[in-house]
Amino acid sequence: MSRDRLYLFDTTLRDGAQTAGIEFSLEDKIAITGLLEELGVDYIEGGYPGANPVDTGFFERKRTRNATFTAFGMTKRAGRSAANDPGVMGLINSAADATCFVAKAWDYQVELALNSTTDEHLEGIADTVRTAIAAGKEALVDLEHFFDGYKANPVYALDCVKTALEAGARWVVLCDTNGGTMPSEVREIVGDVLKVAPGDHLGIHPHDDTGQAVANALAAVEAGVRQVQGTLNGLGERCGNTNLVTLIPNLVLKPYYAERFETGIAPGQLERLTHISRVFDDRLNRAPARQAPYVGVSAFATKAGIHASALLKDFSTYEHVPPESVGNERSIMVSQQAGKSNLLTALARHGIHLEKDDPRLEKLLAHVKEREARGYSYDGADASFCVLARRVLGTLPDFFQVEHYRAMVERRHNALGEEVTVTEAVVKIRVEGELLMSVAEGNGPVNALDLALRKDLGIYSSRIEDLELADFKVRILDGGTGAVTRVLVESRDDSGERWVTIGVSPNIIDASFEALYESITYKLLKTEAA
Repeated sequence: MSRDRLYLFDTTLRDGAQTAGIEFSLEDKIAITGLLEELGVDYIEGGYPGANPVDTGFFERKRTRNATFTAFGMTKRAGRSAANDPGVMGLINSAADATCFVAKAWDYQVELALNSTTDEHLEGIADTVRTAIAAGKEALVDLEHFFDGYKANPVYALDCVKTALEAGARWVVLCDTNGGTMPSEVREIVGDVLKVAPGDHLGIHPHDDTGQAVANALAAVEAGVRQVQGTLNGLGERCGNTNLVTLIPNLVLKPYYAERFETGIAPGQLERLTHISRVFDDRLNRAPARQAPYVGVSAFATKAGIHASALLKDFSTYEHVPPESVGNERSIMVSQQAGKSNLLTALARHGIHLEKDDPRLEKLLAHVKEREARGYSYDGADASFCVLARRVLGTLPDFFQVEHYRAMVERRHNALGEEVTVTEAVVKIRVEGELLMSVAEGNGPVNALDLALRKDLGIYSSRIEDLELADFKVRILDGGTGAVTRVLVESRDDSGERWVTIGVSPNIIDASFEALYESITYKLLKTEAA
């Protein structure tokens, strides 16, 4: 059976740029375009030439190899022709292959925002599309507020669709601009639009204000539209747009859609999905959503022991798709809910292999549950689990012992009379029977302790030269200034590996020092074989 072609239109660099706190530089846009090309989307909307220097510079030359390079802007202003409108001609004269023009499909918006009439706006849509096509551009029309407009005045909303198509637009895109439309409404309204327009010329652009953007996109596809607009990781104004990172594997991996539709995403490209999603978040300097469908670190994580046992027999018991199909990996975690299956899998990740009837396994399980009852959590601190496991199993080398540490914070006035804060740490350790003392100043007590601890590790110093602290997180477990504190320290080295260690104590400095100590111990374990 032949499958209908679905086209994926990415608007991360335009609509996604409206996310609060996000500002793309020219280099960001170029790098993200490379990620989108790697993923294999059909259209990349790069922004609004003329709106700002970055977008204007981005459209000075063609930026895509395979995807249709698309510019975004307004239809012509009332009172002049499209050929004499600087905004329209700026789009047409850019290096874009296609131009996506936004028009108002809600009569109220035409009167309120444009201070115009519906007849005048329809004429503007037609003139703008014809002018773009005459210049050799592929023309798309985004009908803003389409669903609200249809509910208010279906005749005018449908006239917008017909006018754009009759003028030669390749795509007319139905936008749920306010993000409040329900999937059932999308399906019904798209069905009405299909009476006046073919589905292979219709697109959908949902926003996620009710958390249903992906569901609305799928509802529109089921109803008959053949282009979907969205963004990487659901970026966008307010609550975001359709998340292409969630939508794409639904379309490609789920038989209900895969048997009816084809996209431009090859299996090898889909296997890069997790990597692309996380690299994109790194580019934005934000932490990836741990529970994001398909690509989150918890998407294929199992905690309960009975689930882990079933997983080891048949992965499909608790996984709806194989994690490797989207480039993710299975994670069977260690926790208070852990069973022996969890532990065996977690131990194997660190090259530790035990039989299920090994009595040491029961001992390790008891240690894990006892420590988690005190506030430890090994879900996200796998390196600390490795250190704990080797300690309980008696295979942890005695690299060094901490005999004493002290951290001091002092606020005082310097010689210029300026108020300054000085932090100093002293650490005494014993390596191979030799007592070593290090002193360091830092930006705070944790930084000072970190520097002092790593300043002189004796015969092991060369093995931690590339070690650095990448992140530091604190969580208060039970309230109040005297509460138990959990500290997570993320470290990295020149190999590119990152690992997380944990410390728990009523004293935040003590908890931090424990996590730092285990980070260094894990690094030494890594280098032991070498």
